[in-house]
Amino acid sequence: MAVSLVGEANFEAEVVRSELPVLIDFYADWCQPCRMQSPILDQLSQELEGKVKIVKVNVDQSPRLAAAFQVQAIPMLAVVHRGEVVAIWNRGLADKKTILRLLEPVLPRSAMAIEAKELAVLLREKRAIPVDIRDEASFRRNRIPGAIHIPLDSVEARAAELLPKGGRIKVLYSRTESEAKEIAEKLQKKGVEVGYLVGGLLHWEADGFEVERGEPKN
Repeated sequence: MAVSLVGEANFEAEVVRSELPVLIDFYADWCQPCRMQSPILDQLSQELEGKVKIVKVNVDQSPRLAAAFQVQAIPMLAVVHRGEVVAIWNRGLADKKTILRLLEPVLPRSAMAIEAKELAVLLREKRAIPVDIRDEASFRRNRIPGAIHIPLDSVEARAAELLPKGGRIKVLYSRTESEAKEIAEKLQKKGVEVGYLVGGLLHWEADGFEVERGEPKN
């Protein structure tokens, strides 16, 4: 899907009433960083087709929209979902990872994504094994009870250890979500079925679930 130009005349139809979440790129023809942003958005528009609509708003041609979104510097990105602004990026040029993080709350959830409460149930029923992909020191400091340790830089080489066994799926986690999600997606493409913990260890702790501290028991 190509990135389309939206103005004041069709903004409500194309953005506010859109069934898909919309990423808006506020730009101007004279803006060099805006030109650098464009190929990244073009690529994402193809990759996220059917999940997110990406549009551009020329701030010179649509000053009322720029004012409504309080655009003070460009490029600026905004995410609109169900008619509401849910995220803003106003720190200039954004790389692909930054944009994906901005869009993450409105993207369809992956089948590999496992919430903390879901993982707690799986662990209680002995249907999952948590896999800590942080560094050795972090793992020894604190971890989800029963976790095994496979550092991030070893995960792909040790993929065979992550295959489901005895009906128990391996669930990758790090401090936050992004690293575990990225490596889980890579493994999935290679036919290795794993899950990843939504929000990482930070959300697990914040949700009040048990964390084992000190040297591992086994």
